[in-house]
Amino acid sequence: MTKFPHLKQDFAASLVVFLVALPLCVGVAVASGVPAELGLVTGIVGGIATGLMRSSSLQVSGPAAGLTVLVFEAVQEFGLPMLGVIVLAAGVLQLVMGALKLGRWFRAISVSVVEGMLAGIGLVIISGQLYAAAGLTAPASGIDKILGLPGAAVDALGSTTALTSLAVGGGTIAVIVLWKHVPFRVRAVPGALAAVILATLATLAFDLPVANVEVQGLLGAIQPPGAGVLAELANPALLGTVLAFTLIASAESLFSAAAVDRMHDGPRTQYDKELMAQGVGNAVCGALGALPMTAVIVRSAANVQAGAKTKASRVLHGVWLLLFAVLLPSALALIPLPALAGILVHAGWKLIPLRQVVSLWRSHRGEALILMVTAVAIVAVNMFEGVLIGLALAIAKTAWEASHLKLEVIDKGAGPVQAYLSGNATFLRLPKILDSLEALPHDRAVEIDLSGLHHLDHACRTALENWAERHSAIGNEAVKVTEPSMVKAMSG
Repeated sequence: MTKFPHLKQDFAASLVVFLVALPLCVGVAVASGVPAELGLVTGIVGGIATGLMRSSSLQVSGPAAGLTVLVFEAVQEFGLPMLGVIVLAAGVLQLVMGALKLGRWFRAISVSVVEGMLAGIGLVIISGQLYAAAGLTAPASGIDKILGLPGAAVDALGSTTALTSLAVGGGTIAVIVLWKHVPFRVRAVPGALAAVILATLATLAFDLPVANVEVQGLLGAIQPPGAGVLAELANPALLGTVLAFTLIASAESLFSAAAVDRMHDGPRTQYDKELMAQGVGNAVCGALGALPMTAVIVRSAANVQAGAKTKASRVLHGVWLLLFAVLLPSALALIPLPALAGILVHAGWKLIPLRQVVSLWRSHRGEALILMVTAVAIVAVNMFEGVLIGLALAIAKTAWEASHLKLEVIDKGAGPVQAYLSGNATFLRLPKILDSLEALPHDRAVEIDLSGLHHLDHACRTALENWAERHSAIGNEAVKVTEPSMVKAMSG
């Protein structure tokens, strides 16, 4: 026991995480449009392969709801055989980024963009899974999913089968939400798993006409990418998808690590090692043709709250998933699809940071707008471009706020007109600077004092020099310029 002093706590925690992960692995796979077994494969790899790596010892990895939309879009566009290639390439990129020690830079991503990304994903998941809960086919794009909901509701109301399916999905959500009110001992079973078990029993007991999970068998579902499909990596569209997988999976994992670090007093996450661990996991998942993986906050929080002390708990949870997939694969065929849809609707709702939006709107409206624009862009366009739009807005906002400039003009009626500039003179403030200078009288001497500037970029310096030449040419005296004392002049 001295070699494994925390084995008892880690063993108990691993069972809890296994029970939390099982329905999520299956639900994420089905929502992504791939065989259910591939979700289990990713969970197994996330537990065993990534779990053994040196990274955040209490963080648990597996298929994440946050990548559901991206995976679904990729499978629809390139086909299921290409999924392994995309995930494998993303894993290799993560390994390279970790080796180059780029992991820590993910902490520089605007929190508003990340929360907007999660909110957009949540909206697309909820809208898409509402169709699945009713047994209907969802439209392809996020905006069509939302706009089509009223029509889908009318169709569902006219179908007994659809209403039955919705009742199973709604009941699943109700069980998850109300599970925290059941007796403490009963709560040893996670709410999502309890909801799936109850939905399955109800479907069997009353012979309800709802669709169940299709089972292929673990070996039948695994499709390693062949040599021929690897050549498709030269496709620019495919490379864009690989980049999207890499950036979003990495950001989600490292933000999860930061959240998990706040939950315990153990060793802190080493971001570069965590990124390499995720890269190893995704490379293995890609080689098996499975789903991409990230560190998942739901499983990680359950792991910490269950009393885990070392990485043994996450490795063991992967072992339990493997044993389930090998020994009880037929049990998956009993699970009703609307129950999994209910789990994903609940998971999608938890991705939407409603409290943060309200708080941001009161204190930082610019950040709140970035969050909302990112979410809307993801729904209206797609995941990758939506995130890029959010990042561009965050950068533009930061650049605008960083270019504080004060321009003071002193005209005593006699002698030269004096203009004092202080702060940061960047191209963003150039129109204001030129408007003020061009309004100065042409028949008077002008003195410009730049000694109060902390930064003068190339665009502003060039514009000031050009204005001084023009003013000197039409005036009686040359413009006198006092150079800034501390200038970080940009050369290009």
